[in-house]
Amino acid sequence: MSRLLVFGLGYTAGLLADRLAGDGWHVTGTTRDGRDGTLRFDDGEAVRAEIAAATHILSSVPPDGDHDPVLVRHGRDLVRGRHWLGYLSSTGVYGDAGGAWVDETAPIGGGRRPARTRADADWLAIGARVFRLPGIYGPGRSALDRVREGKAHCVDLPGQVFSRIHVDDIVAGVIAGFDAPAGAYNLADDRPCGQNDVMAYAASLLGLPPPPFVALDTLSPMARGFYAENRRVANGKAKRLLGWVPRYPDYRLGLRALSATTSPAAVSAAPPAASVDQR
Repeated sequence: MSRLLVFGLGYTAGLLADRLAGDGWHVTGTTRDGRDGTLRFDDGEAVRAEIAAATHILSSVPPDGDHDPVLVRHGRDLVRGRHWLGYLSSTGVYGDAGGAWVDETAPIGGGRRPARTRADADWLAIGARVFRLPGIYGPGRSALDRVREGKAHCVDLPGQVFSRIHVDDIVAGVIAGFDAPAGAYNLADDRPCGQNDVMAYAASLLGLPPPPFVALDTLSPMARGFYAENRRVANGKAKRLLGWVPRYPDYRLGLRALSATTSPAAVSAAPPAASVDQR
């Protein structure tokens, strides 16, 4: 039986775990506190036992300070084994590209996340498949939710573009990576665009006015950092080597699917009951 150990069973990795469990995999995950039947990350003996039993190991744990906690605690165990290794990284490792396209041949390390860049490189060095992800959206975490909750805004930055990825496409990309060579793979949609376009479209799906514009200097430092980088993420390598094609190649398709799932509109009343048994 295929066995997956997930370090950091959060939003994206949790959806992957659900998908594989439904396909008959044995899936174990770690969390900081061991909630919901997971392993405590700091339970070294139990985690090492799961590492030894696993056929596949995936980490979605972000850096802690200037180091990767999974590699610090369990790096030797991972290197000794013959597991498939995967790591969910970030396209933030590319830094600002002035709106240009970046692929996996682009240098990393120019961004605002040096610890993430080191973790990305360290996982590559031990033979992992490193999936570099842009802005992630999906059920409960999308522009639709932000607009609905009154938390959305627009910023007047002409020419600013971002790539994004639906969580279902991440799950499909990681699964496709099970049979792929080690290396870095960008998993991103096909059509990067400005954040304002996404927010306006989400509002239109909800029948609401577009979110208000706010000044950049009124945002949090984290949000200002987000807008400080401008790039388009190319996904050609994942398509060629993984045979992966995003189900949601742009935000419109992704948001429409989410809107239909979360708030489907009734198109008509239920038909009257049939007078005879029909099968």
